[in-house]
Order: sequence, then C-alpha cells, then structure tokens
Amino acid sequence: MDRFTENPSVSRRMVDQVVKAATNENDIAQAWRKLVSPTDKIGIKVNVAGGRNFATRIGVVRAILDGLEQAGVNPKNVIIWDRQLTELHEAGFDAKRLGAKVRGIDPPGGWDRSAPFAAPALGKLIWGDLLFVERNKKVLGKKVTESDQLSSTSHFSTILTKDVTKIINVPTLADETGCGVAGAFYNIGVRNLDNWRRFVASGLSAVDSIPEIYDDPNIGPKVAIHILDGLIAQYAGGPESNPNYAFPHATIYASRDPVAIDAVAARNIDVWRKMAKLPPIAPRIEWLKIAQQMGIGVADSNRINLVSVTPP
Repeated sequence: MDRFTENPSVSRRMVDQVVKAATNENDIAQAWRKLVSPTDKIGIKVNVAGGRNFATRIGVVRAILDGLEQAGVNPKNVIIWDRQLTELHEAGFDAKRLGAKVRGIDPPGGWDRSAPFAAPALGKLIWGDLLFVERNKKVLGKKVTESDQLSSTSHFSTILTKDVTKIINVPTLADETGCGVAGAFYNIGVRNLDNWRRFVASGLSAVDSIPEIYDDPNIGPKVAIHILDGLIAQYAGGPESNPNYAFPHATIYASRDPVAIDAVAARNIDVWRKMAKLPPIAPRIEWLKIAQQMGIGVADSNRINLVSVTPP
C-alpha cells in the first residue's frame, strides 16, 4: 500500500499465497479447484459501503478472478455483487474491465419473497425493504400507523438465493457500531438482508441472530472461502469510511472458518482501539461465542492456528 493506494501486482501474489495456504495446496489452480468447480455459478461478495477508499480492493478481486480462470471457471459465470450497483461503479467495479458480471441487489426489487428470515426483535421498515411499500399502502377507511412499519421478518437477496451456487466472501477489515466487527458474518449475512438494521442496532437482542443468518441454507453451505481484505484497516467509525481511524495494515487473511477470521479481526481491532484509548468492542462480539456453540467455527484464540505467509 502507498497510503490508501493498492499495488495490485503485490496484492495478487498475496491473495494467491493465502488461498494456497488455506487449502494446503502448492498450485493456485489446484487450490481453487478444491473450493469450486467450473460448473458452479460463483458469486464474489464484496463490500463497497465505505466508498472508493475503503471498499474491497479491485486488485484483490482481480486476483480471485484470475485464480478461478486458471481453475477452469469462465469469468462470465461469475457475479461480483453488493447492495447498490451505483456504489459498485463508484468503487471501480466495472463489468467490461473485470470480464465478470457486476450486480447490485438494488432494493426493493432484489429481495426474494420466498426466502424470509425471522428474528425475535422488531425492526422499523424503511424504503428499500420488501414489505415497506405494501405495508405503507393506504387502505380506504384504515389509517396507516407506525406499528404497520414494524416487522420481525427479513428477506434474503435473490442473487444469494437463486443466482449463485458458490460464494467467495471478500469483506473489509473494519469495526461496526452494533455487532462489533464488520467482517465475514456482516458482509455475507447482514448486508444480504432487508430490514437489517435491527441486527446491528445497539441494545437489541437480534445481534445474537447473526450466526443463525449465516447458518441458513442460502448462505453457509454455499460459502467456499472467506478472504478478508485488510490492506486498509479501520478500528473506529466503521463500517463507513473514516480516515481518522484507518491505516495501511497491508495484510490479507483467508479461512474457510468465518468465526475464526472474525475473531482474529476483532482482536486486532481491540488492540488498535486500546492504543487509541477507545473502549473495546469485546462486549459487542459475544455472538461469536454463539456461532462457536452452533458449530459454525472456532472463536477461542487458543484453538485458532494463525499461519503467517509472505508473497514470493
């Protein structure tokens, strides 16, 4: 990194190294074949919510696309996606340049009515949520009340439920006000739901539902690998960009275990917050222990094997 600018030739080698290490393979094509097959419809879930300076880096995604192509995957069968297409374009994700499809969920049309997710806490529907418009319709003789805009149901994106069979999850390394860390779980789970704010609103029990979101058949079984883009790290003010709390971390993490990768990210964030005399996020990441209890992965640092590799 040169301040906030990526050197894509270096990040390409970094991605290859962590993917080979995570799959215990020496050849990048063989490593990707271990994760996906040429017949899969592959989705690369990026995070562009932080804007161009704090989005998933283009070079990281190019490296993934090149590795997939070496494994026999046609780039035309790959979808790079996030919530809004305009934000993807602003972050530099262009279908012609990348040779793959670039799509946004683009609410409210991109939610799958047949794929609901229920959680105990109510959320206030806003424009963009699937049920907002119909709940807000004026019916003769009936007054629309605030309670009409409360719901305990969310819906998964159609891209997630119908358009991809394998997912490569590529979050950025940042904190999150409600759930503590905007990493693997947040990127592939929370950002693929409507009525999502209740899962990260402080003081609400719905944060404990984040592991259940990931455990849904529409997500967990489809995820091939998590590649955490830590080229820039942000330890406060996230997940939106806040340069005052961001710095070049120049590191990429990879794991097939979302719990472990988020636990490592959370511990790093707390170290940086302590240095900046900020309160820890530890109280906000108790849901990672629930994820471990559910058997999704490992949160206990004593059981996580963090292997350091360097690009050739």
